[in-house]
Amino acid sequence: MSYLRTFLPWIVFAAIPSQHWQWASLAALAVAVVIIRSQRRAGSGFDALIIELGSAFFFAALAFTAFSDPQSGLHEYSAALASGTLAVISGASLAIGKPFTLGIARRTTPREVWTRRAFLHTNVVITAVWTAAFALTAAVLALEAYAGNAHSAAATIVQLAGFAVPMLFTVRYVAHVRGKATAS
Repeated sequence: MSYLRTFLPWIVFAAIPSQHWQWASLAALAVAVVIIRSQRRAGSGFDALIIELGSAFFFAALAFTAFSDPQSGLHEYSAALASGTLAVISGASLAIGKPFTLGIARRTTPREVWTRRAFLHTNVVITAVWTAAFALTAAVLALEAYAGNAHSAAATIVQLAGFAVPMLFTVRYVAHVRGKATAS
């Protein structure tokens, strides 16, 4: 559920038909702000809201652009930019030693586990997979947009796979790590 909440603004953006990209970006911004407020009230630190904060900034900029110039060429590349932004955010979280998945994992993991090397390593691996998936998705979506297929069924499938594959990896990898820890 934590990953679904984290990526809900992106899901909202993707679910609204592309011809309404102004409203899609505004709705995604609103969802990001609500999630950030809710999580802050629940006691989450900003370090646990890396994707959410990046989402709010991205959708604020996109909404501004979309309403300022609805015919902007960015429209065709908005899905690629979204995935690229997620790649940059998650990659930056790795670069500064604070993988974005740490905040999500801490919501469901006992506090005594948080300082273990294996916990950090697991989150580095998971965040690296998400980063690679976002980067690959951005590249494929940029190619689709360049070919004039930005809002095609194939682009939608690529977007879905860009979230589904790392999500599936996360679930399986965490189960694998827990299984190894239990066997030790």
